[in-house]
Amino acid sequence: MPPKSNSKKNQASWFHCETCGAHIPSKARDNHEEICPTLSQGEIDPNSTAEFVRSGVLYTTSVQQRNFEVDSLKDLPLKYTNMIIFLSEGAMQLAQLHIGQHVVIQALATEEPPLVRIVWPIPEQFLSTIFVNDADFKFHWTSLRGKLLKICALDTSRLIAASSISLRQMNSKEAPLRAEQLQDATHIVKKDIVNHIYCVGSRIRTNFFNKSLTFAFEHWQSSVEETLSNLSLESKPLTFVQVTNVTKLQLVNGAEEHPQEKQPSSSRITKSQIGGLDRHLQLVEESMEYALGFRKLPAGLKVSRGMLLYGATGCGKSMILEAMSSVAEERSHGHIKLIPINSCEVYSKFLGETEKRLAEIFELAYNHYPHPTLLLIEDIHNLCPKQEPTDLVKRVSLSFLSLLDQLNSPRNLKGSKTFVLATSSQIEALHPSIRRAGRLDSEVELGAPSPTARKDIIKCLTSSVQNILGEEDLEHMASITHGYVGADLANLVYAGMLNAHPNPLQLQHLQAALTRIKPSAMREVLIECPNVQWSDIGGQSELRLAMQQAIEWPLLHAEKFQRLGIKPPRGILMFGPPGCSKTMIAKALATESKLNFLSIKGPELFSMWVGESERAVREVFRRARQVAPAIVFFDEIDAIGGERADGDSGSSSVKERVLTQLLTEMDGVEALQNVTIVAATNRPDMIDKALLRPGRIDRILYVGLPKAEARREILKIKLRAMPLADGVDMEKLVQLTDGYSGAEIQAVCHEAALRALEQSFEAEHVQWADFEHALKAVPPRTSPELLKLYEDYLKR
Repeated sequence: MPPKSNSKKNQASWFHCETCGAHIPSKARDNHEEICPTLSQGEIDPNSTAEFVRSGVLYTTSVQQRNFEVDSLKDLPLKYTNMIIFLSEGAMQLAQLHIGQHVVIQALATEEPPLVRIVWPIPEQFLSTIFVNDADFKFHWTSLRGKLLKICALDTSRLIAASSISLRQMNSKEAPLRAEQLQDATHIVKKDIVNHIYCVGSRIRTNFFNKSLTFAFEHWQSSVEETLSNLSLESKPLTFVQVTNVTKLQLVNGAEEHPQEKQPSSSRITKSQIGGLDRHLQLVEESMEYALGFRKLPAGLKVSRGMLLYGATGCGKSMILEAMSSVAEERSHGHIKLIPINSCEVYSKFLGETEKRLAEIFELAYNHYPHPTLLLIEDIHNLCPKQEPTDLVKRVSLSFLSLLDQLNSPRNLKGSKTFVLATSSQIEALHPSIRRAGRLDSEVELGAPSPTARKDIIKCLTSSVQNILGEEDLEHMASITHGYVGADLANLVYAGMLNAHPNPLQLQHLQAALTRIKPSAMREVLIECPNVQWSDIGGQSELRLAMQQAIEWPLLHAEKFQRLGIKPPRGILMFGPPGCSKTMIAKALATESKLNFLSIKGPELFSMWVGESERAVREVFRRARQVAPAIVFFDEIDAIGGERADGDSGSSSVKERVLTQLLTEMDGVEALQNVTIVAATNRPDMIDKALLRPGRIDRILYVGLPKAEARREILKIKLRAMPLADGVDMEKLVQLTDGYSGAEIQAVCHEAALRALEQSFEAEHVQWADFEHALKAVPPRTSPELLKLYEDYLKR
């Protein structure tokens, strides 16, 4: 209900001039004589500071910043509150304005576009002053202070409902938005400007995820009927446009886009630039094309609307996302909508705001129907984690899962052209519910690349640089870069280019870079890179041949094994006294055969938490499959593979569960491909019989105490870097070390050298007396009872 007015008071506050027909406020009455002649002729000086009302138009220079508390406006949304200006009751009556009417404010001395606002009355004592809210004043009215403003009612005949409008971002340098962010902001900006009135050139300010954005009203279109009705040969005044719920909005970047500068596809990664992931690219592309309608779906087949790419960091997940974006744009001829979802930008401290933003993102995808939409989510475990530390994270996870269910709902027709492609480098941290059918139900694991894949990656990386690398060079680099993922190889080539500059890239430059670039996949899966050669091990020639037959031959001559129907052994057990080079043999085998090497100590698999020990065993074999061909070396396997007891104590129960998991992994449903188990123990009699059956550990090798020839080779290896005196007799040392293990022989040599330093720091040679002392200090420790145990085990 409008406020009551006092007509007598209003008449007393305003003075009417009979000469020019203007109403002048009492404060400007004395100076009216200066402008009266001009007004009588119908002319108005744009630079004048006079204030008056004439012919239903208010002219004023008084603008102030002030908020009024009006009971009827308390529940008004903020976007309408900022569109209100306040005028005195008298000024409104004289200008023939009513409460809530749209008025046009034009600065006469400037070329700025006019403003359209809603007028509201305030008490009469303010006369011709305009009062504006804080937010509106700071953005639009600061530059209008002191200028002569013309305020009149909006002519509805000049008002057109727009069918579409275009806004251009003006502050793109201060608050830059990517092209996909401009698309996401469209829905939010539309809500802020619905029912508002603008003209070409109007400035619009809005807030997008804590970024203050400024847009210029650039272009508009009306319906066909309105366009035809407004066709005329006469020039028409400025047209005002109202934004409605059905108005289509387009946001464009601030910089002018020239065809020669707009090259988004050339900078984006394509499939041809990715090496070693052909099979993964094919799987992802096939699923995406079915989901987006690029490929006809076979009858009766239900399409998957979500896919998860997971694997270690640097394996190429983000590159696949970019490549699929390029493929989708090409197949859709540019009509696809790409919406990247950044979990860091989605989260908000305000209650319900994060869930609202997620819903708006999916609504953007649905509004693009019938054209396809591709949702890209990197590190989805941050958006939907397994552990929910706060209520906010829990609410966001549930909201996101609900949105995925709606996307896959058969009743959601608009979701039939939407596909979600997500990545995660921490699959164990992802909420398990998101991986069920109907959500992200397709999964592709990206492991560490094989030697063939590494060759393809290096070939792709070096194709764009000047190099003289041949096929043999590429194969050599691929064979020695165990555990290097795509990102590591890219760093390797970059470091090699720095070494080669300004010359072409050569093999020696890449080899030099190997000392600086470490394999991240080996760091991720705890793979050791042994550097033990066969030449570092004395003797054991028969054992060496047996190990090569079991491991190297099946890999190097696989076709011959297939021709004869021979299956390579799944596992090998080495047993013997301590210090007889069992661990060194396994490391030398990994080094010489160019295989990845996983060293597992038995006790490190045990955990006090129920289920964690079994999970640790599963993780070991998952890692081994990931970097196959590989050797999994279990040192002291009797600690986890010991004979199962009949009791039901807590410790034995955990041990039995770990052993059961180990047996399942070695010979279960999921076969081990190119993964060989090598185990070592001092007590073979304590190992469970199920572990030693064919199909698991099916080859048992005895590593006994070194014989004379082996001891001679060990001494040559240990003494080749030690200066010996002329009196040192090698053959006598071989005889005196009978019964010593390889580790004990090494200890004798080490003790002799220390004794030489004890005698004199200036000693240049190790004397025979030093060795005699060392032999007394380091006696053989392998007991006859243990040797008898090994003999009995071999007989069995």
